[in-house]
Amino acid sequence: ILASILLLAPLPSTIKVLSLSEVTLPALPNSVISTDSNFLPVSSDNTIPPVKTAISSSISFLLSPNPGALTAKTLNVPLSLLTTRSAKASPSTSSAIMTRFLLTATNFSKNGSVGLLCASLLNSGITTLHGIARIEEVYRVIEILESIGVIVKWLDQNTVTIIPPKQFSLTNINVESAIKTRSVVMLMGPLIHKLPSFNIPHAQGCKLGKRTIAAHVYALEKLGVKIKITGNEYQIKKRKLKHGNIVMYEAGDTACENVLTATSLIPGKTTINFASANYMVQEVCFFLESLGVKIDGIGTATLTVHGIKEINKDIEYWNSEDPIESMMFISAGIITDSRLTITRVPIDFMALEMEKLKRMNLKFKILKKYFSHNGRTRLADIEIFPSKLKALADKIHSNPYPGINIDNLPFFVPIAIRAKGQTMIHDWVYENRAIYLTELNRLGANITLADPHRLYIQGGTALNKAQVVCPPALRPSMVILISMLGAPGISILRNVYMISRGYEEIAERLNSIGADIKMIRGM
Repeated sequence: ILASILLLAPLPSTIKVLSLSEVTLPALPNSVISTDSNFLPVSSDNTIPPVKTAISSSISFLLSPNPGALTAKTLNVPLSLLTTRSAKASPSTSSAIMTRFLLTATNFSKNGSVGLLCASLLNSGITTLHGIARIEEVYRVIEILESIGVIVKWLDQNTVTIIPPKQFSLTNINVESAIKTRSVVMLMGPLIHKLPSFNIPHAQGCKLGKRTIAAHVYALEKLGVKIKITGNEYQIKKRKLKHGNIVMYEAGDTACENVLTATSLIPGKTTINFASANYMVQEVCFFLESLGVKIDGIGTATLTVHGIKEINKDIEYWNSEDPIESMMFISAGIITDSRLTITRVPIDFMALEMEKLKRMNLKFKILKKYFSHNGRTRLADIEIFPSKLKALADKIHSNPYPGINIDNLPFFVPIAIRAKGQTMIHDWVYENRAIYLTELNRLGANITLADPHRLYIQGGTALNKAQVVCPPALRPSMVILISMLGAPGISILRNVYMISRGYEEIAERLNSIGADIKMIRGM
């Protein structure tokens, strides 16, 4: 077992070459191995020779020549990012060991976190939010809120209080933070009730091709809001606000959240047709109901909001778990041929994904079902087993809920690499994301780009070590990271800010189930 890895970057542009220490531990009988241990038993001849490696990147990964599967430890949800360590094990040892004890928990939802932070501006009282993910995207939103007068305090690891100002001002809005996150557009709905007019910078976030805010503009205009788009900002002016009937231009998540927050403080009944029913939209609906806003049709494509005149109450609310993270762990377990239990999976938002995996011959069990802390979102524990996967004859594509989640779709690519046969994945929403996923060819995958939206993956190919630069998109970057876990040798992933945008303490959490990932900073 590899005892330690130390990778240092004392100065920018400095490469330090280090050796890796080794230690041999005897195998233990099964009865000695406990579920709270990350000990990987190896035979005495499975030692690891010292390795020298030059590192000049943001992340380095060390994996065994025969990576086998992940090892185990109960999850602690913590705080930072990335480099890897794993043991050398023969295929027979690996397959025997990796059939036990892997347990990891789904963290709180990224998109729920940013949606709740924005929606909290409706409340003139103090809002305490539990389950807010400690990720870069959340930090950017908090920086924006603080720059417009909101007091935000972390009470513990995942709890914040939000105290609104008596008077909002966007004169000194943090432009640098605003342009880094698309979440800034969700300020429109709440702030039309706080200011007669205001400007916010253009939203960016992941670079996935053309991403307009037409659905936001058309819906808010029906409520009496005028939005002018200039070269670098959105100019929002409130006219006489009115309730009514809205047909969404598209079933966008953030657009629907904007309309929900906007209509919550417009007295009367507003119907939203072709609404998103995705997990983060339902989260905002549950939160608004806790503020006293009645909403009919939650979880369907037609929502009816019964707006009220004022919201002023001190309230606590729990954000629920992230189905995209659950899917990431399932994909990581499959690419490493592991037996893995993922707890706190939002099962209603993973139903079709699990059905597709079942048809691909993944062996799994749903162990138990229960509710999240918010009392509304249904969770389940899922155990997956090493399986001989087969490609589906039909394409895999996303759809609005209850279809395959658009952010879960990329995680089918590592799964397809492990499946026998050819899989076609159709990412019809974004122009660029499929292109980014072809970076897996650097690891030895056999992926053909048919057009900007369609990939053909020839399964059964072995992955190899490689150096890759993170693409400017969150999910493809994470797909590359977990695919590196299935490649023997040392792989390097650069420019990992995209990953830390959406995944809390992902290095430490993957390390808790057997990966060895270390962040290399300042290089």
